[in-house]
Amino acid sequence: MCGITGALSLDGLVEQSIRRMTDTLFLRGPDDGGVWLNAAGEIGLGHRRLSILDLSPAGHQPMHSACGRFVIAFNGEVYNHLDLRTELESAGDAPSWRGHSDTETLLAGIAAWGLAATLKRAVGMFAMAVWDHQTRTLQLARDRIGEKPLYYGWVQGAFVFGSELKALRAYPGFDNPIDRDVLALYFQFCAVPAPYSIYKDVFKLEPGCILSLQAECMVARNPAIEPYWSFVDVVRKGMAAPIDDEHTALEALESVLKQAIAAQSVADVPLGAFLSGGVDSSAIVALMQSQSSRPVQTFTIGFDEAGFDESPYAMAVAGHLGTEHNELRVRASDALAVIPTLSSLYDEPFADSSQIPTHIVCRAARTKLTVALSGDAGDELFGGYNRYFWGRRIWSRMGWIPLPLRQKLGSAMAGFSPDSWDRIGGLLSGARGVVRMGDKVHKLAHGLKTVRGLDDLYRSLVTEWPSTSKLVIGAGPLPTRLDDATLVAGINDSEHRMMLWDTLTYLPDDILTKVDRAAMGISLETRVPFLDHRVVEFAWRLPLNLKIRNGQGKWALRQVLYKYVPQELIERPKAGFGIPVGEWLRGPLREWAEALLDEERLSREGYLNPAPIRLAWSQHLSGRHDWTPRLWCVLMFQAWLESSS
Repeated sequence: MCGITGALSLDGLVEQSIRRMTDTLFLRGPDDGGVWLNAAGEIGLGHRRLSILDLSPAGHQPMHSACGRFVIAFNGEVYNHLDLRTELESAGDAPSWRGHSDTETLLAGIAAWGLAATLKRAVGMFAMAVWDHQTRTLQLARDRIGEKPLYYGWVQGAFVFGSELKALRAYPGFDNPIDRDVLALYFQFCAVPAPYSIYKDVFKLEPGCILSLQAECMVARNPAIEPYWSFVDVVRKGMAAPIDDEHTALEALESVLKQAIAAQSVADVPLGAFLSGGVDSSAIVALMQSQSSRPVQTFTIGFDEAGFDESPYAMAVAGHLGTEHNELRVRASDALAVIPTLSSLYDEPFADSSQIPTHIVCRAARTKLTVALSGDAGDELFGGYNRYFWGRRIWSRMGWIPLPLRQKLGSAMAGFSPDSWDRIGGLLSGARGVVRMGDKVHKLAHGLKTVRGLDDLYRSLVTEWPSTSKLVIGAGPLPTRLDDATLVAGINDSEHRMMLWDTLTYLPDDILTKVDRAAMGISLETRVPFLDHRVVEFAWRLPLNLKIRNGQGKWALRQVLYKYVPQELIERPKAGFGIPVGEWLRGPLREWAEALLDEERLSREGYLNPAPIRLAWSQHLSGRHDWTPRLWCVLMFQAWLESSS
C-alpha cells in the first residue's frame, strides 16, 4: 500500500515542490519514496511505498514501462496480477520482467491493452496516475468501489492530485477556500461525499472511473471522466438473473468468498485479520483459517464500558477456529489520546466516531502485521443494517398515520431519554443488561416528523443535521447520489434501494475512508474480501429472501458461517463498532468540547450558526436527548478547522 501524488503545469514544475507533496504521505509508504519529472518539467509524479509484494528495488516507483511510453505512480494491490502476466505471456505481449511486483504487471497491461481494458481485467483495490509520453496525456484511475482515495483539482493554475488532501495543500501557493455548499453536505452525512471535497476546485475521483487530461487541454479545466465499471449496471444485471435455488446459492457464495480471501491472503509480509466476533469478520476469518496451514493472526479490542465490549465474542470465535488471537484492552484514556490526532489523520472533516476504535485496533495489529483483512461491506452487500429490515416494518405501521399525528408521536418518542430507551430495549429483547437503542429511537422520532414515504425515511436515517437547520452560513444546495432517482428506477424492494444507495455513498464516503486513514496513518494495509468485484456481482444475484429473512439480515452469509462456527457463538443483537463518545462528552471530553463549541468562537469564525449548536449541546448535557453524532460532526469540523488554519 502506498501514497501517490503529482502535478501537471505548462508553466513548469520544480522537483522540490513534488518532493514536498510526496513527503506529506510518508506514513502511507515509509519503506521507499521516489519523484519523477519529465524533461520539459511539466509533469511530475511522486510516490511513497509500503512494500507488500516484491520487497526488492525492482518495485520502486514511479515506474517506467519496458517500452518507455508510460510512467506510473500506483497505490494498491492487484490480486490477480500473476494471471495477467500469464495472459500477456501467452499473447506474446510480455516484456522481460524485471521483478514480480503488480505495478510492473499493470504497466505491461497498459502498454498492451490500454488502461481501461487492463482495469477491467484487474481484481484489486487501487488508485493510480499514468503519464503517456506519446499522447502527452495524464490519466487517473480509482478502483471499482472506492477502497483507495484519490483527490484532484486546480491550485494556482496547476492540475494537482494525491492520495490525501495534505499532498495538494503542500503545492506552492495553495489557498483554495472552504466550499460552504460542500460543508453543508458534510454536516448532513458526517463525511464529505464524492465527487466533492471540502475545498473549492478540488474533487474526489469517483470509484470505477478514469480521468483523462491532455496537457494542452488543461487550461479548460474540463477533464474527461469515464467509468470502466458501473455498480448500478451490476445491480440491474444481477437482479435480472437471480439464483433462486438456496443450495446452489450457498455453495456458490462460499466458493466465491473463498476465492477472494485466498487471493487477498497473499503477501511477502506478515498478514492477519480483524475479528470482532460478528457475522462479517467471523466469516472472513473462518474461511481464511480453513485455507491456512497455520493459525491466522486475529486482532480485537475490548472496552470496560458495558454495552460496548464485544471482545468476549471475538475470543470465543477465535478459540473455536484456533486462530492466534490478540486482544487489546482499551480504556477511556487510550481513546481520548487519539482525538487530538484525528484532524491530521483524516485530513478532511470526518465524523464517524468509530474512527477512534478503528485506529486503535489498526495500531494494535501493526505491532505484528503489515496487512490485515477486514469484514467491511458485508452489511451493504448482504442486507445487514437494521434500517433494511426495520424500515419497511416501521413505515407499514406508521406511514398511514397523518403527518400531524406522526409529528406528535415523534415528539412523544423523543420525550424519553436515550437511557430509558436503552433499558426498554433490553427488556423487549430479553437481553441481559443494556441494549443501545436510545440514539436510534431518537433519530427515528425526529424522522417521523417530516418523512412522507419509505425513501424519505431512509434519507432521514442517514442524515444528521437536516438542511432545515440552516447550520452553515451562506451555504446553498448541492446534488448528491441520493437525489438521483434514476439510480433506483425499477427497483421495487425498498431494502434493495437502500443497499444500492449505501454502497454508492455511505460505504466509500464513510466506511472505506475511515478504514483507509485509520490504517494508513500507522502504515498498515487493509484488504476487504467482500469488495472483490466478483463477490459484489454475485451478491446482487441473491434474491432479497436470501439476504433478509424473519426480520434478520445476512441470511445467506450466516448459513455459510454456521458451517464453521456454531450459531450460538454468533447470534446476539447487532452492535456497531462504537465507543461511549456521548457519555464522554458529558464527562472527560466536556471541557475540550465546550472550547470548540463556544458561541463567541463560532460567531468569530463565521462558518456556523451558533444557535442550533448551542441548543443541541445543552440538550445533550441534560441527558434528555442524545445528540452525539450531530455534536461529533461539529467538533470534528472545529478541530479540523483549528489544525488547518
